[in-house]
Amino acid sequence: MERRSSGLQRLVREAAKFGAVGGAGILVNLGVFNLVRHVTDLPVVRASVIATVVAIVFNYLGFRYWTYRDRDKHGRTKELTLFLLFSAVGLVIENGLLYLATYGFGWDSPLQSNVFKFVGIGVATLFRFWSYRTWVFRTLPARETVADAEALLERAADTEQPKQRVR
Repeated sequence: MERRSSGLQRLVREAAKFGAVGGAGILVNLGVFNLVRHVTDLPVVRASVIATVVAIVFNYLGFRYWTYRDRDKHGRTKELTLFLLFSAVGLVIENGLLYLATYGFGWDSPLQSNVFKFVGIGVATLFRFWSYRTWVFRTLPARETVADAEALLERAADTEQPKQRVR
C-alpha cells in the first residue's frame, strides 16, 4: 500500500510542477497572443500560432530544467524532436479550436477569441501532459538507476576508507 501511495505522491508532485510551468506558459501564451493582436493586423489564428510557439519554447525550458530535471538526459536530440512533434500536435489542437470558433461560428470578438484560445490551451494541455511524460521526458530505467546509485556508493566508500599505519 505504501508503495502505491508513494507512486501517487510522485504523480501528484509531477502534475503540480507540470501545472506550475504550464500555468506560466498559459500567461506567456495569452500575453503574447494579445500583444500580437494589439500591435499588428495579423489574423487571430496567426497571432495565436506565434503565441503558441513562444509558449512552447518557454515550456520546454521549464519542463526540462525543473519539472523533469530528474529524468533521463541521454538522447537530448531525440527528446527535443519528440517534444517538438507533440507540441506541434498540441498547437494544432489548440489553434484548431480557435479556428473553428473564429471561422466556423464567427465568434471573433477579443473576448471570444481569448475564451476559445484558453479552451484550446486546456484541451491541448491534457494531450501534452500525457505525451510528454510518456514519450519525451521518460523515467530512467530501474536497472540504470540502481547501477548509478551503486557506483556512487562505491566511490564514496573508496574515499572514506581509513588509512592503515605502517609500524
